[in-house]
Amino acid sequence: MSRTEFVVATAIILFVAFCLGWFANWLVHRFSRVAADDVAQLDRMSQELHEAEETRDQAITYLQQREAELTNQLAQTEAELRAAMDGLRDARHEAEEIRAHLKSQQAG
Repeated sequence: MSRTEFVVATAIILFVAFCLGWFANWLVHRFSRVAADDVAQLDRMSQELHEAEETRDQAITYLQQREAELTNQLAQTEAELRAAMDGLRDARHEAEEIRAHLKSQQAG
C-alpha cells in the first residue's frame, strides 16, 4: 500500500466515523427531545398536583379540627349524662324514702 492509498483510506475511515457519529448524535437528539407542548402540559399537571395537595392538606386540617370539636362535644355530653343519671338515682332514692315514710305514717 502506497502512501497516497494509505492517506485516502485513512480519510475515508475518518469520514465514515464522522458520519456515524453525526448520525448517532441525530438519533439521540431525535428520541430524547421533548416537545414544547409536552413541557407545557407537564408544567400544568405539576401545578394541578400542587393545588390538589394543598386542598388535601386543608381538608385534613379541617377534619382534624372538626374531630377535636366533636370529641370535646361528646365528652361534655357524656359528663352531662352522668350528672343527669346521678340526679335521677338520687331522686329515685329520695322518692323511695318518701314512700317508705308515707307507708310508715299510714300504718302507724
